[in-house]
Amino acid sequence: MVWWLLLLVLFIVVLLLVMRPKTGVRDLAGIELDAALADARRENERLGGQVYNLMPSNDAANQALADASERHTAAGAQLDRAKTPAQARLAKVSAIEGLHYIRAARTAMGMDPGPSIPQLANQNRAGRVTEDRIANYDGRRIAASPHPSALTPNFYPGGMVAGRPVPGGWYSEPWWRTALITGTWSPGSTLLFTALFTNMPGINYDSHTFEHGFADGTREFEQHDQRPSADGNI
Repeated sequence: MVWWLLLLVLFIVVLLLVMRPKTGVRDLAGIELDAALADARRENERLGGQVYNLMPSNDAANQALADASERHTAAGAQLDRAKTPAQARLAKVSAIEGLHYIRAARTAMGMDPGPSIPQLANQNRAGRVTEDRIANYDGRRIAASPHPSALTPNFYPGGMVAGRPVPGGWYSEPWWRTALITGTWSPGSTLLFTALFTNMPGINYDSHTFEHGFADGTREFEQHDQRPSADGNI
């Protein structure tokens, strides 16, 4: 009888030792998820405060605030569904995107843009519009500018859309929107990129890199941007 009791105690001890590390891993994962969710919520609340308190005074600000509101809604939905730290971080990215649109709206209204915001992945790689350009494309005149105006009321913070870089700046129309929605670019998009951005300072890549994304020409591009693609801030 004593031997049976000793064996039972030994079995329980071994079982506890086996279960303990697993419980620790689950606790650590839960802590990481909670921290990621709290971080994302903080950014989305910051975004929401701006979305609900700013009143647009022109078309450029109105469009930028509409885009910021869309990102706020998207981040909230992502937070509701987040079950992993990675999913929570995606919600934070949506909120950070919205804050870039908030800065654009404030700039369009002649206001202080506010505190700095973490860079988005590939934002610096995509470059920025540094001079006014107008291109004829598919029967339309499409303008790009470093500044908001009645002609260029559509802002994009810069980054990747459907695998291709789109420079940050102000545009007469969101020529990247179809690719953003469908995930594919039209055959003529490279011609438009060439007409708008060829030899523009601040755009350190050519139409070939645009057409094929950063996967082709990455080594060449890294000479201009030494930071990691995720920028270490998000």
